[in-house]
Amino acid sequence: MAGLNCRVTVALLGVLLLGAARLSRGGETYEIALPHGSNITVLIKPGVPTLPANVCSIISKKWVTSLSIKAGETAVFSFSCRDPENHFVIEIQKNIDCMSGPCPFGKVHLQPSTSVLPTLNRTFIWDVKANKNIGLELQFSLPRLRQIRPGESCPDGVTHSISSRIGATMVRIGTFCSNGTVSRIKMQEGVKMALDLPWFLNRNVSGFSITNRSSIKRLCIIESVFEGEGSATLMSANYPDGFPEDELMTWQFIIPAHLRASVSFLHFSVSNCVKKEERVEYCIPSSTTNREVFKLQDKQPGNIAGNFNLSLQGCDQDVQNPGILRLQFQVLVQHPQDESNKTYVVDLSNERAMSLTIEQRPSKLSRKFVPGCFVCLDSRTCSTNLTLTAGSKHNISFLCDDLTRLWINAQKTISCLDHRYCHRKSYSLQVPWYIFQLPVQLHDFSWKLLVPKDSISLALVPAQKLQQHTHERVCNTSFSYLVASAVPGQDLSFGSFCSGGSIEQIQVKQNVSVTLRTFAPSFQQEASRQSLAVSFIPHFKEEGVFTVTLDTKSKVYLRTPNWDRGLPSLTSVSWNISVPQDQVACLTFLKERTGLVCQTGRAFMIIQEQWAHTEEIFSLEEEVLPKPSFRYHSFWVNISNCSPMSRKQLDLLFWVSLTPRTMDLTVIILTVVGGGALLLFALGLIVCFVKKNRKKKINKGPAVGIYNGNVNTQMPMQPKIFQKRQTDNDSHVYAVIDDTMVYGHLLQDSKGSFLQPEVDTYRPFQGPTGDCPPSPPPVCSRAPTAKLTEDEPSSGFLSESESESYTFSHPKDRNISNGNTDLPLLETYETMEPGE
Repeated sequence: MAGLNCRVTVALLGVLLLGAARLSRGGETYEIALPHGSNITVLIKPGVPTLPANVCSIISKKWVTSLSIKAGETAVFSFSCRDPENHFVIEIQKNIDCMSGPCPFGKVHLQPSTSVLPTLNRTFIWDVKANKNIGLELQFSLPRLRQIRPGESCPDGVTHSISSRIGATMVRIGTFCSNGTVSRIKMQEGVKMALDLPWFLNRNVSGFSITNRSSIKRLCIIESVFEGEGSATLMSANYPDGFPEDELMTWQFIIPAHLRASVSFLHFSVSNCVKKEERVEYCIPSSTTNREVFKLQDKQPGNIAGNFNLSLQGCDQDVQNPGILRLQFQVLVQHPQDESNKTYVVDLSNERAMSLTIEQRPSKLSRKFVPGCFVCLDSRTCSTNLTLTAGSKHNISFLCDDLTRLWINAQKTISCLDHRYCHRKSYSLQVPWYIFQLPVQLHDFSWKLLVPKDSISLALVPAQKLQQHTHERVCNTSFSYLVASAVPGQDLSFGSFCSGGSIEQIQVKQNVSVTLRTFAPSFQQEASRQSLAVSFIPHFKEEGVFTVTLDTKSKVYLRTPNWDRGLPSLTSVSWNISVPQDQVACLTFLKERTGLVCQTGRAFMIIQEQWAHTEEIFSLEEEVLPKPSFRYHSFWVNISNCSPMSRKQLDLLFWVSLTPRTMDLTVIILTVVGGGALLLFALGLIVCFVKKNRKKKINKGPAVGIYNGNVNTQMPMQPKIFQKRQTDNDSHVYAVIDDTMVYGHLLQDSKGSFLQPEVDTYRPFQGPTGDCPPSPPPVCSRAPTAKLTEDEPSSGFLSESESESYTFSHPKDRNISNGNTDLPLLETYETMEPGE
């Protein structure tokens, strides 16, 4: 505890002494004497921002706001305030003329010494003028320099600003901080060096020297030395302003032999050239060609072993519209990886309309050095991302310490240009084998399926049934399929699907994009068991139809497309749900109401049993959604949207579960008893009928046909217009004639007993007809929602003239569906042309 108190006392004492020192500075007097012939000028001036003069002034022979001291002069002054560092700055400029006399080469000293200068923010400036044929070199001691953008600040407050001359024009080479890779800068025709030091830093050395060099025949040469792994960001002269016209600038990179370097252009722009061409040129001693020329738009070299030079060449610019040539780039040096010595072949020569991109995964920025991750084409052209196109064979390698930082995104387009050619054809959507050979994980593989408008539709059939991803049942597989519309301007996503569900088929109206997205490296094994086939089918009018075969083990969750944004306006989708014969399906909706308000059109939901063709129609904007209901046969669910009035969109989630079909014991007993009684009653009727016929046969002679001569046997002429149609009476229905009364003698056999004639009878169709979704109500219908009645006409029936044929009398089935699959709120029924 005593030691702690001692340390606190010392700290407080230090604070008090520092405060006392600052208070005493208000009356401190400074004296600066500059020798004759030193070519040094000292200027004390207000800092930025400038404060009023009455806040702080310089007290010399009189009170002033600035003070200039030239060579051979001596000045004595003080400040009227206690904190002059907050109000004034000091500039010390030394002019060195190498054209009229020898240059003072060697280490550059700070003159006058910082000990005699007031504690202000200081800027030392060395302005060296030299002949055009003389090269000047600035050498920087450790730590070397790091280039920053103009306007940026250095962590320690020490900034180096370097400029060069082209005639009377000053060109800014760059602004630099400490702790970098720049060791030397060579210039021609003079140099201007400014060193900014903060007032609180007690520094007595400049940290650089000037040496004489022969002509470099270019604007400047910047040398960057790497001693280990690291990176350097460098910029062209005058950045971000334009590079001087028709000038040449070079960077020299010193790389240890055991490391590799890669160049990446971060930002650049080009000017409008009238002569020559802007370019970058590499001088790589290890290269077979030694010199390699690239455009700024090209991928730059990578995986470079040893030292190399990079040069930027300008051009003669258009006077009226010169444009701006500028360049910011990065050089990354790191250890070579094992993968850098391996070459992978990606053969896209047999592919059409396909591209493959290898790029970096999104990651958080880190202040620590992170080795680069590059993809190299032909082992030399390296970049952080690489796109391979169809029609060629590509050789690639990787310069990366961790290949999990990369992933692959690929896209392939399958088009049907002629519906007569691709009708009923099928294609397998599988990831090509050569992608699995690469050491980088696949992220996305997208197939864009294009068909002629209003001619062909698409059917997606998986090898294993699919499950739709919902919050209630999440896909936990290593990959999934994202199905979305590929029609320009249509924002429609059918959902995300994975293996292990009940969806057997997804039919879409027109262009669609299918994306296989992976979530784990194990997807390669799972993807081999799951494939997706697409076939071209006749065109239909709904946006999508889902075929669902229920699973007895679990519920099936289904939801409308565009779940997050709502079903698009005037869109219709259907679900064809199959129920096994020994099961009963329970249909349940998540919501009681949709909360939908329509601006135009009506939003409906239709539930239709495919066996009995009974339909239930619900208004989605007015009625309560149906409560859980049992379905004993396969059924359709159709949802048709209107054009909503408010931001509330249509989104419905429902699920279907199965339970075994059971029958109550009492019902079974009553059925057996009733059936037995009915059988006995039928046997009694048969006995009575047989006895009656025998009695008639005994009492009557043979039955004969009688000719009536008074009956007109000619066919009556049909009038042009019937006043009364056959459907208004029963004249077209044959009465039942007892043949034994008229032709009985012909039915007797040799023993005198009657033969039973074989008569065919009409039997109505009893099979299932569930191939087409139910037809929603017409657009103009604004009547309240109601169940379909027997009096509603169906467009699938024959016309009156065609239906007036003679038929056997039987009950009419008014529940026959017309099979119409038109969009409920968009279009009318169109007959498909042959071949479509």
